[in-house]
Amino acid sequence: MEEPVLRRAEPDELDPATLYALLRLRVEVFVVEQACPYPELDGRDLDPSTVHFWLTPHGEPTAVLGYLRLLADGAQYRIGRVCTARRVRGSGLAGVLVQAALDDVRGAACVLDSQSYLAGFYERFGFEVAGEEFVEDGIPHLPMRREATA
Repeated sequence: MEEPVLRRAEPDELDPATLYALLRLRVEVFVVEQACPYPELDGRDLDPSTVHFWLTPHGEPTAVLGYLRLLADGAQYRIGRVCTARRVRGSGLAGVLVQAALDDVRGAACVLDSQSYLAGFYERFGFEVAGEEFVEDGIPHLPMRREATA
């Protein structure tokens, strides 16, 4: 596979076709694959402080391979909705997205809620478990935090 293109946009920079493609991947992964009917569209995607990151093949800007969003959450940032298309899982694309988001926050504190089995993945980026395991939509999660760096 050719190196994918990393894309970044704030809500007002997203055209309807791109936004649709991003939301479609999220629904495919979190609602359909994980059999988890929940309100995926939570009102934060168009918040002016939200930043969207995604990966596409060259020449195919709406063929989304992976995605995450970065939210301003008070004095810290929150990474969420990290997902990759089934056909590219295990190829390191989620790591590319997480690193891009961390580069964007330039050392500020960052939190996320990891599915429990993925905690080790996030630990590679400096996140640490920051609380008790909880179940959200039938899936065990761990709150994780990466402290601000100098």
